[in-house]
Amino acid sequence: MASQAAQALEKAVRALGGTWDTRRSVTALRDAELGNGDQRAQERRAREALRKLYRAGVIVKVDPDSATYRLTTEQ
Repeated sequence: MASQAAQALEKAVRALGGTWDTRRSVTALRDAELGNGDQRAQERRAREALRKLYRAGVIVKVDPDSATYRLTTEQ
């Protein structure tokens, strides 16, 4: 998980907690100055970063039918 977007998103997830979806991830990446490209490109980057964090075990799916996640250690 070496991408800059995944690292920035992990930092935001750990700092802010709560649930994370594509929209919130796009906002966090923009705040980290990684919001270049059009909306579609930003959403793609955010989804990719979420998937990387999921595969690394940092976040878990809240609902198996949606792309909504939370930090692994949150209850």
